[in-house]
Amino acid sequence: MSDQFEKESKKDLKKRLSPEAYAVTQEAATERPFTGEYDDFYQDGIYVDIVSGEPLFSSQDKYDAGCGWPSFTKPISKLAEHRDQSFGMERVEVRSPSAESHLGHVFTDGPAAKGGLRYCINSAALRFIPVADLEKKVTGIIGNSLSLFIKMF
Repeated sequence: MSDQFEKESKKDLKKRLSPEAYAVTQEAATERPFTGEYDDFYQDGIYVDIVSGEPLFSSQDKYDAGCGWPSFTKPISKLAEHRDQSFGMERVEVRSPSAESHLGHVFTDGPAAKGGLRYCINSAALRFIPVADLEKKVTGIIGNSLSLFIKMF
């Protein structure tokens, strides 16, 4: 686990997170489609792990897949992937690398022109940081990448 991003104890997470965010990130639950805060949300910024604050996705890679969950063509950096055969399906689960929070799943039916992947992510696993707040909240987390990221907007 990275020294920059630490995971709190289960007890502390239960106190800090909503019941839904805890169930999603710690128990691999799935929020109901079309109910998440970020499903139909399109502001410039980044999405971070609600548990650790680790940067996960850029709004530039978000698109409307029509599936009812926020969808992205790629993560900011590599996510942990695990084979998931629950509910009689063959899927690939994605988790945050440091806190190991369950985020959702990655599928191969995304936009071909952008790599063909669809990261289908639970809103409850995310916290959004608007681009205007990035310098205040992310300085030191992604270091030199921050100024490069801000220039993209």
